[in-house]
Amino acid sequence: MLDLQKKIGIRVPEILMPKEGIDLEKWAVVACDQFSSQPEYWEEVEKMCENQESTLHIIFPEVYLGKVKDEDKISKINRTMKKYLDEKILVNQGPGFIYIDRETPYVKSRKGLIISLDLECYNYEKGSKSLARSTEETDIHRLPPRVKIREKASIELPHILLLIDDPKKTVIEPLEEETSSYKPLYDFDLMMNGGHIKGFKIDEEKVILRIMKALENLINPKEQKDRYKIEEEPFLFAVGDGNHSLASAKDHWENVKKDLSEEERENHPARFALVEIINLHDKGLEFEPIHRVIFNTKLDNFLKEFKDFYPESSYISCETKEEMLEKAKKLREEGTFHIIPFMNKEGYGLLVVKNPKNNLEVGTLQVFLDKYLKENKEIHIDYIHGEDVLEELGTKENNLALYLPSMDKNDLFKTVILDGVLPKKTFSMGEAEEKRYYLECKKIK
Repeated sequence: MLDLQKKIGIRVPEILMPKEGIDLEKWAVVACDQFSSQPEYWEEVEKMCENQESTLHIIFPEVYLGKVKDEDKISKINRTMKKYLDEKILVNQGPGFIYIDRETPYVKSRKGLIISLDLECYNYEKGSKSLARSTEETDIHRLPPRVKIREKASIELPHILLLIDDPKKTVIEPLEEETSSYKPLYDFDLMMNGGHIKGFKIDEEKVILRIMKALENLINPKEQKDRYKIEEEPFLFAVGDGNHSLASAKDHWENVKKDLSEEERENHPARFALVEIINLHDKGLEFEPIHRVIFNTKLDNFLKEFKDFYPESSYISCETKEEMLEKAKKLREEGTFHIIPFMNKEGYGLLVVKNPKNNLEVGTLQVFLDKYLKENKEIHIDYIHGEDVLEELGTKENNLALYLPSMDKNDLFKTVILDGVLPKKTFSMGEAEEKRYYLECKKIK
């Protein structure tokens, strides 16, 4: 079975879960990169989890990056991790996967499977031909604080979601029937409108073997060629969420392994990252756009610089959101334009780019934004999940909200094969409340 695990780049993890009696609703909090422009969300979570065992105390929400002393916060996280292990707050469940059924405010069911990914089979560089690949360009400047957290950390918590392209539904979907007689490992409501989650431990050898053989079949050269119509190196996992967390785990492992013998490297816990895999074709998985908010900008200046960057571009002013959307729809139907709707305190409008060089509108916008932000240090950006939050921020003084369309999820694997990576922050797997909540843990030292 070990040879098969190596071929498909996974291991069967030993997962740590909170001991009986811990309030799981307070234990599980949403991914640390969510609600980063809404400190009030995290303040509410802080209130709920005060004096309670919670993953909140062993993560670093990005809303606080640069606003608290990073070293002090990281030291406190590491001490709390050690406490949770020493006081047996976290209990080893033995080897096994966990099959997950997640309900969100938007979908009734999204199925997933917790596994360990072999980081030797993952490379986040653009154009990588590894078994597991990034779907977006990795911003290496975002990695050092995350790697720093891992340096002395004894455990990891995943918010990483990997996608498999399994149109025949052979890997995860059979588990619904296979676990029908199982007692759930957990079954509870998630805090802050996160929906509901149910998990089943998968430790029967025959079920584990079936899963692994089904994964192996997805990288059968004939199967891959049928799906993508091109010859390609085996490509099994595409990073859907948590790209920078997985890249940090990779960098940490590269640092750790320098001091290990070949034998020690084989099974070192830092080599394997706990992740959830989801089928791209799961009905509960929706690709949502990631919008942009530009802070501390003047619309006139923004439009002038956009026009300088794209001389063939134009700008259309609109009275209402409905007018903006209607005009955007008509222009897109003509097919030769990229349309980027926007709003600010004064109203609505459209950026129109003729004969774009990028395949996706998000690429057209992001190429400009990278230059604009570099040349205007007082201006900054945030990436926003959900139109409600976007529009709330867009109405504030000197803010500019930019709407982006969603990507067809069926294009994902082939686009990564052909283009290497997608533009930064192209898509999100659902709204902010639908992101993975920290729940399961694994030792990494």
